[in-house]
Amino acid sequence: MDRFRLAARAYLVYGVIYWIGGVYLASQGVGVRGGRMLQPGVVWIVLGLVFVAAIPYLLAHRRAWFERWILSRRDFARILAAFMALRAWHVLRVAVRPDTASVSTPWGGEMTFRAGAIVFVVVTVAALALVARAAWAEKAA
Repeated sequence: MDRFRLAARAYLVYGVIYWIGGVYLASQGVGVRGGRMLQPGVVWIVLGLVFVAAIPYLLAHRRAWFERWILSRRDFARILAAFMALRAWHVLRVAVRPDTASVSTPWGGEMTFRAGAIVFVVVTVAALALVARAAWAEKAA
């Protein structure tokens, strides 16, 4: 399989997991940094869904209009990898905090932010590795 298609699939899985997690946290009144939010940010939820769909679409295959007017797929993947690494860093900081809050889970019970952050770090690093591989691998001959 083409490394960019694999990166697109990895990003799609990563994006769907993050999006579902974000929607659930917003429905529980938890904001981006773990703080309380008064109402779910519908704009952010919709914008997140657009990113979940658009980024894999742009990575999976060459798009002449995109590569001609905006970025090459390699450069796009490199910028995406940088943002994903930044995201992993911020989530890792939540995972190593000495004290974290918890949120109720859809299946009953509670989950600490630390436990959730560990899951998100693993997902992010796995997807990041595939996006980075596509971005920096040698071109096929």
